[in-house]
Amino acid sequence: MAKNVLLTSDATVGRKFKEAILAGRLEESLDKQQILELYLNEIWLGYRSFGVGAAAYNYFGKSLPDLTLAESAYLASLPKGPDNYHPIRNKAKALARRNWVIGQMADLGWVTRAEAAQAIKEDLVVQAAPRRASYRDADYFVEEVRQQGLVKLGPRLNEGGYYMRTTLDPRLQTAGRVALMKGLEAYDRRHGWRGAWGHVETVDANWEQAVRAKAPPAERRGWRPALVTSADGRVRLIKDEGEGAIVGEDMAWARATKGLKAGDLVFVEKAESGDGYRLRQVPAVNGALVAMEPYTGRVVALVGGYSYSLSNFNRATQAQRQPGSAFKPIVYATALENGYTPASVVVDSQMTFRGANGEDWTPENYHKKFYGALPLRKGLEQSINGMTVRLALGVGMRKIVAMAKKMGVTNDMAPVLAMALGAGETTPFKLTAAYAPFVNGGRRVEPHLIELVQDREGKVIYKADKRDCVRCTAGFSGDESPRIAPTGEQVMDPVTAYQITSMLQGVVQRGTAAQVSSLGYPLAGKTGTTNEYRSAWFMGYSPSLVVGVFIGFDDNRSLGEGETGAAGPVPIFMDFMREVLKGQPKTDFKRPKAAKFALVRGVLEAFRPGTEPKVAAPTESIGPQPYDGAWPGGQIPGAPPPEAGKPPPKVPENLNGLY
Repeated sequence: MAKNVLLTSDATVGRKFKEAILAGRLEESLDKQQILELYLNEIWLGYRSFGVGAAAYNYFGKSLPDLTLAESAYLASLPKGPDNYHPIRNKAKALARRNWVIGQMADLGWVTRAEAAQAIKEDLVVQAAPRRASYRDADYFVEEVRQQGLVKLGPRLNEGGYYMRTTLDPRLQTAGRVALMKGLEAYDRRHGWRGAWGHVETVDANWEQAVRAKAPPAERRGWRPALVTSADGRVRLIKDEGEGAIVGEDMAWARATKGLKAGDLVFVEKAESGDGYRLRQVPAVNGALVAMEPYTGRVVALVGGYSYSLSNFNRATQAQRQPGSAFKPIVYATALENGYTPASVVVDSQMTFRGANGEDWTPENYHKKFYGALPLRKGLEQSINGMTVRLALGVGMRKIVAMAKKMGVTNDMAPVLAMALGAGETTPFKLTAAYAPFVNGGRRVEPHLIELVQDREGKVIYKADKRDCVRCTAGFSGDESPRIAPTGEQVMDPVTAYQITSMLQGVVQRGTAAQVSSLGYPLAGKTGTTNEYRSAWFMGYSPSLVVGVFIGFDDNRSLGEGETGAAGPVPIFMDFMREVLKGQPKTDFKRPKAAKFALVRGVLEAFRPGTEPKVAAPTESIGPQPYDGAWPGGQIPGAPPPEAGKPPPKVPENLNGLY
């Protein structure tokens, strides 16, 4: 016990002396039961387990009080050599050792002979892999926490005894996984049936063995591998789980491309109504979803792909992709920080640039036409490329690059005009965090998954919130309560942040993501699509949550004609936000106190003080006037006088018929 808890494993005489001294002191201060308890909660027991509590969860998925006699006896057999009694690799030795322990317990009278005999008859059944709980929707999140924990704490993270509190919201995490999987499957279905994943030539006793060679995604618990027995869609499930026919809608979908034939191996799922089966296929496309609180940086949901059981590559944090037009709000924010206002007008027209390699570049809009002079809002709402490039020319790319770095989009970006259209690379995780300043008043917050880490003694060794509260622990004295400074660095003016949010509200009301407005809540966001439809994005947010959605192939090939940010990511965002907003009050985005408001082309825009449009002072000739005052004697001011002897024109008395 002294060696395991308080010393190293160095094979030296000095360590032995220290061990003897500490062991003696333990004997003086603790009884045998307490020493044994400490020992059993510290030692290595295999299966990524330090201590019997962790071992109970990892081997059997239970807490200690829920273990059976046979399971407890197996854990008691492990201290002698966990690897020697591995429950899968060395099952026979593990059973023999466990049964010996049970026999010793019976000999000592701790259990009856009947109980011992019953326990010995039990099979040794453990989980296929160590896991602490049955909740599996957060696999990407948990692995990212482990990776970040290793960076912050180093190898000692694996020594055990640490308490770690994460930012995960299980309800939103599950909603994010369901929404992303549904959206990727919808994309996959739009692009047709790719054919069976396997085939057997003869249906014999070995066909089930071929089916078991490929498992469906663990997250799709209703999917079953099946054998197609006829070309008309009859299928048979393994283990005599049943047979039936694929529904007509799915048969038509399959026949439109590869079709089905007898001997094909496919995945099916029981139809919600009727006796039929739905035909399923694992999407070839992938994606990511990140949701974080804009004021704190707490990541409440993170989904790094379609299925962790099929691929543990985390596309939310590891996939470097071009953001396309999802980068444009940063360009417009830079412009608003450098002299432009919502009343500014920028011309959208064709421009051609000659590159250093001699090649010409002509930025094009999505609809292949140009729109002339437009206010800033229109350029962002309709995602107009030509206007954005001209704006970047006016502001200067170096300022835009500096803003992108301040907001955490990237650490390195070349100051070339193509970057204004999102030609640089970033991750969904970073881009989602970069949108937080638009909500929280222009402050950059650090996104984090680990909120607090304590050691075995309860001492805080890591805390995400680094702010100090000087008087928080003092007793109440009647003075004003302590004021804690907001977190994060100020990267833009609060009015600029609100100006961008107002424009991005226009995107979801009448712009490229207008379908989002059907949710009926104050929301803002920006779609993004890259060249040749290689990546599709939607970055959306409410006053309390920022959500980033990305769709793309892992090999960066095209998603297909028309697969824009509005086609794939926006429906995923909407499905997720329906769960987020359920039962929530409709809260508007917070307006900055310093903002001045004025109408620009019928839209109420926010301005920094001193930049708002000035209203001309009224004069005597402006505004409604009595007819006789405007045209004294019926004579138009400045017109030549009437000819002598000719009466002035008669003014009709009744003007009711004119509008």
